[in-house]
Amino acid sequence: MKNKRNIYEPEVPETPPKNPVLKYILTAVLLITTAGIQGNSKITENATAVGNINEPDMVTVQGGRFAMGGNENDNEKPIHNVTLSSFKIAKYETTLAQWQNVMGSNPSGRKDCMDCPVTAVGWDDIQTFIKKLNTLSGKNYRLPTEAEWEYAARGGTKSRKFEYAGSNDVNAVAWTYANSGSNTHPVGQKEANELGLYDMSGNVFEWCNDWYDENYYDKSPRNDPKGPATGPHRVFRGGNRNSTPDRSRVAYRNPFQLGYGGMGFRLASSL
Repeated sequence: MKNKRNIYEPEVPETPPKNPVLKYILTAVLLITTAGIQGNSKITENATAVGNINEPDMVTVQGGRFAMGGNENDNEKPIHNVTLSSFKIAKYETTLAQWQNVMGSNPSGRKDCMDCPVTAVGWDDIQTFIKKLNTLSGKNYRLPTEAEWEYAARGGTKSRKFEYAGSNDVNAVAWTYANSGSNTHPVGQKEANELGLYDMSGNVFEWCNDWYDENYYDKSPRNDPKGPATGPHRVFRGGNRNSTPDRSRVAYRNPFQLGYGGMGFRLASSL
């Protein structure tokens, strides 16, 4: 069976033109195109091609018990023990190229950084993306629960109890207002956390699957919590390129931001 051509490979004509000048022009165009494609390294190297769809690079997170929450804000209290089953989560935030590949649209409005995380997407928009991706791939991707997100950001069973995802130095792992120039950056440029996950602190806020309840931690189930049954808003996590460093802490949680310009996501799946 012939392999399907990857959508990122330049299409080379079967018969080269006889005109030598035209041949040289065509060769130059192909070299430029190839160079541009190779620049999207996180897409080409780390995504798994399924037909014409590039699936995310997923990391298996071994289940375990951890202390969820913090003492900085009231909605992070009380710190409570949670036990999670094993799951998978994407190594990188979903990129603009991956979104465009599935949806055929560019909500971020950028053309200069296809390896940057997709932004300006609401929770419902992401559900449409996931439904299409699952149909095309035959997989069952979803958004992580809030507990899964925090457990993964903390490093799972490999956690070294950092304040941010992978370090106590926010600049080592996160793009925030202090170092981003108010721009999102290509995924995977900062240091990874203990599980090899990138940008869980900073760059873009990440949607979780849960409804938000400020007092949910008081009544949260201890095993695989999935959030309240309903609520006014969904939860997002992780800080973004315009937020203060404290919002990039692994314990920080937020229910809403006016406008979706700084909002992105990463995918998860059950085992």
